[in-house]
Amino acid sequence: MKKLSQYFLQGLLLLVPLSVTVYVVYIVFIKIDGFFPFKFPGIGFAVTIMIILSMGFAASNILTKHIFSFLDLFMARLPLVKMLYTALKDLINAFVGDKRSFNTPVIVSLFPNSNLQLIGFMTRSNLERIGICDHVAVYFPQSFNYAGNLLIVPKDQVTILNAGSKDVMSLVVSGGISFRTK
Repeated sequence: MKKLSQYFLQGLLLLVPLSVTVYVVYIVFIKIDGFFPFKFPGIGFAVTIMIILSMGFAASNILTKHIFSFLDLFMARLPLVKMLYTALKDLINAFVGDKRSFNTPVIVSLFPNSNLQLIGFMTRSNLERIGICDHVAVYFPQSFNYAGNLLIVPKDQVTILNAGSKDVMSLVVSGGISFRTK
């Protein structure tokens, strides 16, 4: 009976992550494919990918760059739209793009003369604009969750890690379980 329960647990360890991943990819595919009412499955997904690629190409082109800059400025000035648009744009830019914010992994000593430390990402090294000198902004993602906390900590309690951002994010988000090796 002990061997049977061991096989069952091993099967769960294999099938649960695999099936959940396949299911999420399937749902995303179906949702994106459903944007356009084509008769054959997959065409809507391909059209959506082509639209995204062509918009990226157009935004990179010198001739259309001014149009997208104007659109960006317009969206950033609309009263209610501004809050949502700029927040989403900043969030996406934090992970991809030229202005990535999670590219400086750090370890923060929580208390002086203590070994208690947290791993996070320094998102701002200068907070003088809001009247806080000698402090930095450090974002701490939460394990097994898509959330986190931003703490303002003294600079002398922050040590920049000599590790890749993706590796550190993988370590933190997985609760210390997953760590990519080179």
